[in-house]
Amino acid sequence: MNPKPARPRMRGRGKNLEPPSRQRRNRIKALVFDFDGLIVDTEVPIFRAWQRIYREHGQELPLDRWLTIIGTSSGSFDPVQELGDRIGEHLDEAALDTLERLYYAESTALQQLLPGVAEYLAGAHRLGLKTAVASSSSRKWVMEHLERFRIGGQFDAIVVREDVKRTKPDPELYRTALQRLGVQPDEAIALEDSTNGIHAAKAAGLYCVVVPNLLTADLDLTEADLRLLSLEAMSLPALLETVNGTKPS
Repeated sequence: MNPKPARPRMRGRGKNLEPPSRQRRNRIKALVFDFDGLIVDTEVPIFRAWQRIYREHGQELPLDRWLTIIGTSSGSFDPVQELGDRIGEHLDEAALDTLERLYYAESTALQQLLPGVAEYLAGAHRLGLKTAVASSSSRKWVMEHLERFRIGGQFDAIVVREDVKRTKPDPELYRTALQRLGVQPDEAIALEDSTNGIHAAKAAGLYCVVVPNLLTADLDLTEADLRLLSLEAMSLPALLETVNGTKPS
Protein backbone atom coordinates (compact mmCIF):
# COMPACT_ATOMS: atom_id res chain seq x y z
CA MET A 1 0.00 0.00 0.00
CA ASN A 2 1.49 3.29 -1.05
CA PRO A 3 2.00 5.79 1.73
CA LYS A 4 -0.26 8.83 1.68
CA PRO A 5 1.55 11.60 -0.20
CA ALA A 6 2.70 14.48 1.96
CA ARG A 7 0.67 17.68 1.69
CA PRO A 8 2.64 20.45 0.03
CA ARG A 9 3.87 23.09 2.46
CA MET A 10 2.22 26.45 2.12
CA ARG A 11 4.64 29.35 2.08
CA GLY A 12 3.87 32.73 3.52
CA ARG A 13 1.14 31.42 5.81
CA GLY A 14 -1.47 34.08 6.38
CA LYS A 15 -0.28 36.30 3.54
CA ASN A 16 -1.84 36.69 0.09
CA LEU A 17 -3.65 33.34 0.32
CA GLU A 18 -6.79 34.70 -1.31
CA PRO A 19 -7.29 34.03 -4.99
CA PRO A 20 -6.06 36.81 -7.32
CA SER A 21 -9.62 37.92 -8.09
CA ARG A 22 -10.37 38.45 -4.38
CA GLN A 23 -7.09 40.34 -3.88
CA ARG A 24 -7.95 42.59 -6.81
CA ARG A 25 -11.44 43.29 -5.47
CA ASN A 26 -9.99 44.57 -2.21
CA ARG A 27 -7.48 46.99 -3.75
CA ILE A 28 -9.48 50.24 -3.36
CA LYS A 29 -9.58 51.57 0.19
CA ALA A 30 -10.57 55.23 -0.19
CA LEU A 31 -12.48 57.86 -2.17
CA VAL A 32 -11.14 61.41 -2.48
CA PHE A 33 -13.75 63.97 -3.51
CA ASP A 34 -13.16 67.32 -5.13
CA PHE A 35 -15.57 69.88 -3.67
CA ASP A 36 -16.71 72.69 -5.98
CA GLY A 37 -18.77 71.31 -8.85
CA LEU A 38 -18.48 67.72 -7.61
CA ILE A 39 -20.17 67.62 -4.21
CA VAL A 40 -22.15 70.85 -4.63
CA ASP A 41 -22.74 72.90 -7.78
CA THR A 42 -20.99 76.06 -6.64
CA GLU A 43 -19.21 76.79 -9.91
CA VAL A 44 -22.18 77.67 -12.11
CA PRO A 45 -23.79 80.00 -9.50
CA ILE A 46 -20.46 81.76 -8.88
CA PHE A 47 -19.94 82.29 -12.61
CA ARG A 48 -23.47 83.66 -12.97
CA ALA A 49 -22.95 85.98 -10.00
CA TRP A 50 -19.83 87.47 -11.62
CA GLN A 51 -21.59 87.53 -14.99
CA ARG A 52 -24.31 89.66 -13.37
CA ILE A 53 -21.70 91.98 -11.83
CA TYR A 54 -19.98 92.44 -15.20
CA ARG A 55 -23.27 93.22 -16.94
CA GLU A 56 -24.11 95.79 -14.28
CA HIS A 57 -20.92 97.54 -15.44
CA GLY A 58 -21.79 97.18 -19.13
CA GLN A 59 -19.38 94.29 -19.76
CA GLU A 60 -19.49 90.59 -20.58
CA LEU A 61 -17.53 88.09 -18.51
CA PRO A 62 -15.30 86.00 -20.83
CA LEU A 63 -16.14 82.33 -20.23
CA ASP A 64 -12.85 81.11 -21.72
CA ARG A 65 -10.88 83.14 -19.17
CA TRP A 66 -13.15 82.06 -16.31
CA LEU A 67 -12.63 78.38 -17.12
CA THR A 68 -8.89 78.73 -16.45
CA ILE A 69 -9.52 79.29 -12.72
CA ILE A 70 -11.97 76.44 -12.15
CA GLY A 71 -10.46 73.90 -9.78
CA THR A 72 -7.53 76.08 -8.72
CA SER A 73 -6.75 79.11 -6.59
CA SER A 74 -3.59 79.90 -8.55
CA GLY A 75 -5.03 80.86 -11.94
CA SER A 76 -3.88 84.04 -13.64
CA PHE A 77 -7.37 85.42 -14.29
CA ASP A 78 -8.64 87.94 -11.71
CA PRO A 79 -12.26 88.99 -12.40
CA VAL A 80 -11.96 92.19 -10.35
CA GLN A 81 -8.75 93.30 -12.06
CA GLU A 82 -10.14 92.37 -15.48
CA LEU A 83 -13.32 94.37 -14.94
CA GLY A 84 -11.41 97.37 -13.59
CA ASP A 85 -9.08 97.35 -16.59
CA ARG A 86 -12.03 97.23 -18.98
CA ILE A 87 -13.87 100.20 -17.53
CA GLY A 88 -10.76 102.13 -16.55
CA GLU A 89 -11.57 102.33 -12.84
CA HIS A 90 -10.04 101.07 -9.61
CA LEU A 91 -12.72 98.82 -8.13
CA ASP A 92 -13.31 98.00 -4.49
CA GLU A 93 -12.52 94.27 -4.36
CA ALA A 94 -14.13 93.76 -0.95
CA ALA A 95 -17.36 95.41 -2.12
CA LEU A 96 -17.51 93.23 -5.24
CA ASP A 97 -16.79 90.08 -3.22
CA THR A 98 -19.68 90.99 -0.90
CA LEU A 99 -21.93 91.49 -3.91
CA GLU A 100 -20.83 88.16 -5.33
CA ARG A 101 -21.73 86.42 -2.07
CA LEU A 102 -25.14 88.10 -2.06
CA TYR A 103 -25.91 87.03 -5.63
CA TYR A 104 -24.58 83.53 -4.91
CA ALA A 105 -26.81 83.20 -1.83
CA GLU A 106 -29.86 84.36 -3.81
CA SER A 107 -29.31 81.76 -6.52
CA THR A 108 -28.50 78.83 -4.20
CA ALA A 109 -31.25 79.12 -1.59
CA LEU A 110 -32.62 75.76 -2.71
CA GLN A 111 -29.24 74.21 -3.49
CA GLN A 112 -28.81 70.48 -2.91
CA LEU A 113 -26.00 67.96 -3.04
CA LEU A 114 -25.25 66.89 -6.59
CA PRO A 115 -26.86 63.60 -7.72
CA GLY A 116 -25.22 60.50 -6.29
CA VAL A 117 -23.04 62.22 -3.68
CA ALA A 118 -25.11 61.12 -0.67
CA GLU A 119 -25.33 57.58 -2.03
CA TYR A 120 -21.55 57.40 -2.57
CA LEU A 121 -20.87 58.60 0.98
CA ALA A 122 -23.33 56.10 2.44
CA GLY A 123 -21.91 53.34 0.26
CA ALA A 124 -18.34 54.14 1.27
CA HIS A 125 -19.30 53.93 4.94
CA ARG A 126 -21.11 50.65 4.39
CA LEU A 127 -18.14 49.15 2.52
CA GLY A 128 -15.54 50.39 4.99
CA LEU A 129 -13.89 52.83 2.59
CA LYS A 130 -12.19 55.96 3.88
CA THR A 131 -13.24 59.31 2.43
CA ALA A 132 -11.63 62.71 2.02
CA VAL A 133 -12.16 66.10 0.40
CA ALA A 134 -9.28 67.64 -1.58
CA SER A 135 -10.21 71.20 -2.54
CA SER A 136 -8.41 74.28 -3.81
CA SER A 137 -11.00 76.42 -2.03
CA SER A 138 -10.67 77.91 1.46
CA ARG A 139 -11.51 75.97 4.60
CA LYS A 140 -14.25 78.48 5.48
CA TRP A 141 -15.94 78.04 2.10
CA VAL A 142 -15.78 74.25 2.13
CA MET A 143 -16.85 73.85 5.75
CA GLU A 144 -19.77 76.28 5.38
CA HIS A 145 -21.22 74.05 2.69
CA LEU A 146 -20.41 70.69 4.32
CA GLU A 147 -22.01 71.84 7.56
CA ARG A 148 -25.00 73.25 5.71
CA PHE A 149 -25.65 69.81 4.23
CA ARG A 150 -24.62 68.04 7.44
CA ILE A 151 -22.01 65.84 5.79
CA GLY A 152 -18.80 67.24 7.26
CA GLY A 153 -18.59 64.39 9.76
CA GLN A 154 -18.73 61.80 6.98
CA PHE A 155 -15.18 62.57 5.82
CA ASP A 156 -12.06 61.15 7.43
CA ALA A 157 -9.95 64.04 6.11
CA ILE A 158 -10.68 67.49 4.67
CA VAL A 159 -7.74 69.07 2.85
CA VAL A 160 -8.04 72.65 1.56
CA ARG A 161 -5.86 75.45 0.23
CA GLU A 162 -4.62 76.48 3.69
CA ASP A 163 -3.12 73.00 4.16
CA VAL A 164 -0.74 73.15 1.20
CA LYS A 165 1.73 75.43 -0.55
CA ARG A 166 0.32 74.79 -4.03
CA THR A 167 -3.25 73.99 -5.09
CA LYS A 168 -4.43 72.07 -8.16
CA PRO A 169 -3.18 71.31 -10.79
CA ASP A 170 -0.29 70.60 -8.41
CA PRO A 171 -0.74 67.16 -6.76
CA GLU A 172 -0.01 68.38 -3.21
CA LEU A 173 -3.67 68.42 -2.13
CA TYR A 174 -4.10 64.80 -3.17
CA ARG A 175 -0.81 63.67 -1.67
CA THR A 176 -1.74 65.31 1.63
CA ALA A 177 -5.17 63.64 1.57
CA LEU A 178 -3.61 60.23 0.94
CA GLN A 179 -1.15 60.77 3.78
CA ARG A 180 -3.93 61.68 6.20
CA LEU A 181 -6.00 58.69 5.12
CA GLY A 182 -3.03 56.34 5.38
CA VAL A 183 -3.49 54.83 1.91
CA GLN A 184 -1.35 54.50 -1.20
CA PRO A 185 -2.17 56.24 -4.50
CA ASP A 186 -3.28 52.99 -6.18
CA GLU A 187 -5.65 52.33 -3.28
CA ALA A 188 -7.77 55.45 -3.85
CA ILE A 189 -10.16 56.87 -6.43
CA ALA A 190 -10.29 60.60 -7.16
CA LEU A 191 -13.66 62.10 -8.07
CA GLU A 192 -13.18 65.30 -10.07
CA ASP A 193 -14.97 67.71 -12.41
CA SER A 194 -12.23 69.87 -13.97
CA THR A 195 -9.02 69.73 -15.99
CA ASN A 196 -6.98 71.20 -13.13
CA GLY A 197 -8.36 68.59 -10.76
CA ILE A 198 -7.68 65.72 -13.13
CA HIS A 199 -4.07 66.86 -13.62
CA ALA A 200 -3.60 66.96 -9.84
CA ALA A 201 -5.14 63.53 -9.23
CA LYS A 202 -3.20 61.80 -11.99
CA ALA A 203 0.08 63.46 -10.97
CA ALA A 204 -0.52 62.05 -7.47
CA GLY A 205 -1.04 58.56 -8.96
CA LEU A 206 -4.77 58.07 -8.37
CA TYR A 207 -7.37 56.52 -10.63
CA CYS A 208 -9.51 59.49 -11.64
CA VAL A 209 -13.22 59.61 -12.41
CA VAL A 210 -14.42 62.88 -13.94
CA VAL A 211 -18.01 64.06 -13.55
CA PRO A 212 -18.20 67.34 -15.51
CA ASN A 213 -20.74 70.07 -14.89
CA LEU A 214 -22.26 72.63 -17.25
CA LEU A 215 -19.12 74.79 -17.18
CA THR A 216 -16.51 72.05 -17.46
CA ALA A 217 -18.19 69.64 -19.88
CA ASP A 218 -16.41 71.09 -22.92
CA LEU A 219 -12.94 71.23 -21.34
CA ASP A 220 -10.26 68.69 -22.26
CA LEU A 221 -10.98 65.96 -19.72
CA THR A 222 -9.35 63.11 -21.61
CA GLU A 223 -6.66 62.50 -18.97
CA ALA A 224 -9.32 61.05 -16.66
CA ASP A 225 -9.62 57.27 -16.52
CA LEU A 226 -13.42 57.28 -16.60
CA ARG A 227 -16.06 59.89 -17.45
CA LEU A 228 -19.57 59.81 -15.98
CA LEU A 229 -22.56 62.06 -16.58
CA SER A 230 -23.19 62.05 -12.82
CA LEU A 231 -22.39 59.87 -9.83
CA GLU A 232 -25.90 58.48 -10.23
CA ALA A 233 -24.87 57.07 -13.61
CA MET A 234 -22.78 54.34 -11.94
CA SER A 235 -23.26 52.91 -8.46
CA LEU A 236 -20.28 52.78 -6.12
CA PRO A 237 -20.12 48.95 -6.20
CA ALA A 238 -20.14 49.05 -10.00
CA LEU A 239 -17.38 51.68 -10.01
CA LEU A 240 -15.26 49.62 -7.63
CA GLU A 241 -15.71 46.58 -9.83
CA THR A 242 -14.62 48.62 -12.85
CA VAL A 243 -11.60 50.16 -11.14
CA ASN A 244 -10.45 46.96 -9.46
CA GLY A 245 -10.48 45.26 -12.84
CA THR A 246 -8.03 47.90 -14.11
CA LYS A 247 -4.31 47.50 -13.56
CA PRO A 248 -2.82 50.30 -11.43
CA SER A 249 -1.11 52.91 -13.60
